[in-house]
Amino acid sequence: MTITATRTHVALPARALLACGAVSGPLYFLTSLTQAAVRDGFDLTKHPASMLSNGDAGWIQVTNFLVTGILMIAGAIGVSRTLEPGRGSTWGPRLLGVFGVSLLFAAAFKADPGNGFPVGTGPATISTAGVLHMAAGSVGFLSLIVATFVFASRFAREGSRGWAVYSRATGIAFFASFAGISSGNANAVVMLAFWATVMLAWGWVTAVILRTTR
Repeated sequence: MTITATRTHVALPARALLACGAVSGPLYFLTSLTQAAVRDGFDLTKHPASMLSNGDAGWIQVTNFLVTGILMIAGAIGVSRTLEPGRGSTWGPRLLGVFGVSLLFAAAFKADPGNGFPVGTGPATISTAGVLHMAAGSVGFLSLIVATFVFASRFAREGSRGWAVYSRATGIAFFASFAGISSGNANAVVMLAFWATVMLAWGWVTAVILRTTR
């Protein structure tokens, strides 16, 4: 009886942490896409989600970064507590945690306005806060990309070939779109591809966390 009670006591916090990580992606995109649909001047073909931090309603996106960052860090801790020892059990959760921390930095340092958003804004300018925001985003996205390959290696070793292919494909697609938007030639196709692959990557995070929960 004592052993059963102890195991239940240990398992519940881990499940709660995993649940936090699982909802972080859907919450982020529900909040971002809702704003994208209703805020004047915002265009998915021109602007990344981080630019929603500007303007009178910018606090909504700042809060979105903060909340989802905390949830993502909690999810990473849950994964680290739940994964069986083996390949990727250390660095996989750590990389997810770095991604979560990058979201907190994205909240602290806003992306520069520009390209007509908020309405009336001219060409994008570069500020110190904007540079720090881009640096935080780059570290976070690259950590997430590396995480897909770390988990792919783990899944392959376990014999879960489908999950390994899914993970590698997600990492490759996300890296390609990230490289495209980082090139400075972010046309409408590149920007929409970036939105799509960020959703793909965060969806992968949710899927991995749910798999870990089971």
